[in-house]
Amino acid sequence: MRAAIVLAAGASRRFGAEKLLAPLCGQPLLRWSVEHALAAPVDDVIVVLGRGADAVRPVLDGLPVRVTVNRRWEEGMSSSIRAGVCALRTGTRSLLFALGDQPTLGTESYARVIAAEETRPIVVPSYRGVRGHPVLFAAGLLTELLLLRGDHGARAVIARDPERVTVVELDRAMPPDVDTPEDLARLREEMERGPSA
Repeated sequence: MRAAIVLAAGASRRFGAEKLLAPLCGQPLLRWSVEHALAAPVDDVIVVLGRGADAVRPVLDGLPVRVTVNRRWEEGMSSSIRAGVCALRTGTRSLLFALGDQPTLGTESYARVIAAEETRPIVVPSYRGVRGHPVLFAAGLLTELLLLRGDHGARAVIARDPERVTVVELDRAMPPDVDTPEDLARLREEMERGPSA
């Protein structure tokens, strides 16, 4: 079994409101990110919510996902990683982490990372030289993920031993995070224009 964990428990401080609910081309921002995860070759999708979970949860209505709430979201991204790991089903062989505020990640990134799953225990995509998400971990690394602390995600686990990391090169720009209203406005304009010729 392969799982995708969408991390969506941040405080949206720079946005000034709950950004996951912000409308983007017809639907809330978070729903875009989760639908991409659902379209990927995974068996289980877990969404980790945090502050404002009760307000955000309805965004996921009708989607075949499982929701877990990170009550310790103020401790940073590592607490959401731990919450997601704790929600995994028995028999999960690998898991991918994606971000709830990257609505244009798309399914190709998932597919390319998953295609390299058997090479090494960690698979990281690189967008024209910049590492990003989704990041895949073999289940053998769950203990290391559960020991993470702080707001640096799983970087420490990835950096611990380069020999266990496969980097998948993708010839596209890094899918943008939406951290501010300005980020959202730029992304909305790009999506409304559609792909350039």
